Amino acid sequence: MAITPETLTPVAAFALVGVLGVGAQLLAWRLRMPAIVLMLAAGIIAGPVTGIFDPVREFGALREPMIAIAVAIILFEGGLTLNRKSLQDAAVGVRRLVVIGAPLGWLLSTLTLHFVAGLGLETSAVFGGILIVTGPTVIAPLLRAARLSRRPAQILQWEAIVNDPIGALAAVLAFEVVGVLRASHNLSTAIGETVVGIGFAVVVGIAAGYGLVRAFQRGLVPEFMKVPVLFTVLLAVFALTDNTLHESGLLAVTVMGIVIANSELPSFEELRRFKEHATILLVSGVFIILAAGLNFAELSALNWRAALFVGAVMLITRPATVFLSLIGTSVPWRERVLVAFTGPRGVVLVAVAGLFGERLVSLGVSDGALVAPLAFVLVAVTVVVHGFALRPLAVLLGLTGAKTPGMLIVGASRFTTALGATLYENEIPVLIADPNHGKLRAARRQGVPTYYGDILAEAAEHRLDLVSYATLLAGTDNDAYNTLVATDLAHQFGRDAVFQLARDKDNKTRHALPATLGGRAMVADMTYGMLEQKMYEGWAVRISRLTDEYLLEDWRAQNPDSMLVAAQRKGEDLRILHTGENLKGTEDMQLIHLSPPRADAEAKVNAQRALTDDPAKEGPSAS
Repeated sequence: MAITPETLTPVAAFALVGVLGVGAQLLAWRLRMPAIVLMLAAGIIAGPVTGIFDPVREFGALREPMIAIAVAIILFEGGLTLNRKSLQDAAVGVRRLVVIGAPLGWLLSTLTLHFVAGLGLETSAVFGGILIVTGPTVIAPLLRAARLSRRPAQILQWEAIVNDPIGALAAVLAFEVVGVLRASHNLSTAIGETVVGIGFAVVVGIAAGYGLVRAFQRGLVPEFMKVPVLFTVLLAVFALTDNTLHESGLLAVTVMGIVIANSELPSFEELRRFKEHATILLVSGVFIILAAGLNFAELSALNWRAALFVGAVMLITRPATVFLSLIGTSVPWRERVLVAFTGPRGVVLVAVAGLFGERLVSLGVSDGALVAPLAFVLVAVTVVVHGFALRPLAVLLGLTGAKTPGMLIVGASRFTTALGATLYENEIPVLIADPNHGKLRAARRQGVPTYYGDILAEAAEHRLDLVSYATLLAGTDNDAYNTLVATDLAHQFGRDAVFQLARDKDNKTRHALPATLGGRAMVADMTYGMLEQKMYEGWAVRISRLTDEYLLEDWRAQNPDSMLVAAQRKGEDLRILHTGENLKGTEDMQLIHLSPPRADAEAKVNAQRALTDDPAKEGPSAS
């Protein structure tokens, strides 16, 4: 039986939200489009366009608390990403955008709403507070797709997450003032209650975060119960503080996440990854629900001032806030421009704006009814514009990783140095990391970028900008360390993009590791020792280019002993070839391969080896 608006059950509604949300993200990944744009389109099509899905009808009174809890979890996960050590030189910019940018943005947004959108001062003050929020639910997917350089990405991420609860609380404060003025109540009492509520939220967030950290460190919570306990405490903190002062729960959970993120908790990475996966699902669901709940009738109440308002926010209010806040800082002008013209709004703005719009109407403020449709139009336009424009703008300003992502190589050896040099000479980004300074000398002599230090150290995480590298090769002489590196960084690079040299004893049952550990094998299952022997014998890493007259079959016929390492089609990412992969060559492809020495090169290698083996011949040969 076909699904119609009358037969869509709550279970089917949940399934539809999941399919649309996750499906939109997968399709966006395949098409290399901003996922937020497709999720917005999917929700609108499923909701007001076709009428298949109506969140109010399907979920009823549960819709608002569902969105509130989802937003709280999203903000908590955002707080978990805010480690103060990751700030480094972005700290000043973030501090300015929070301390100066938030109140300045509130003021400028209020003026824009009043003089451009034509709203009354009361509605403008409340809505202006909400406009401080730049949308952490939108920023994260955009940063993932745009692959920005580290510092501007950190500024945008920190600003969005920290200012998110601040914006909601600014709206609370403005609404309390409006309520007092309308009801002739004591203004100082209302403001005092708001301040107390904010202070209570901060204290509860700190206490809950610190309490969880201590409990986990002392082993008071078993490993398998850590995530359930974390979720339960999160919900309890949100409910407790939100009941004390509406919207203060967002501040409490954000503070709680920041405390945990900066606690050096051994199990932190597992907790963060789980929360990250949950957040992807929640962002998808919330966007579908909000887009599907769009009311075209409310949008019809808007006039030309709405378009003027959106343009003013994006081109005047946001840039002015950023430029004024960052005066006198060391943030380069290119990064200021990128941050100034990147201000997408998201879930929190729509949810909070709709709530306060209804409350303003109940107080007798008639233009409060325009808050929700204005908020949705602003979100829709900024999501689409920034979704498509962020990457090109960042490229124009030179604030992205390499156009073609390259390879991070862990471990400097003859083979990895030769591979790195070959990639570097062909303008493919490469970085060789090794904790042994001496092993990096050959790479540095050839101009290959290097990093001296342990790639797993926290310093590497905060200092290296890995956005230019899409694949990882663990190629040290220590099989256990290679496995550890590949396993630990698989989450960041993707398991299909993490490789390691074959282990010496991996073919023996008692030494074989499960598929969940380590990376994929490459170079025909050659071990570190085998590769070093090949390089000693004069083998070399070379590049061959295929054409319409020189096909892969021709290359194989001419190089029967060569071993393919990687391949790259014109305009596409570097593709490392795992052992046993059946490559289909095309005319616009270049092959990176390990090949035996040519006849002339082999003669030189043999002569050099003879000199090394027989010192008595060194004199005559040198003359």
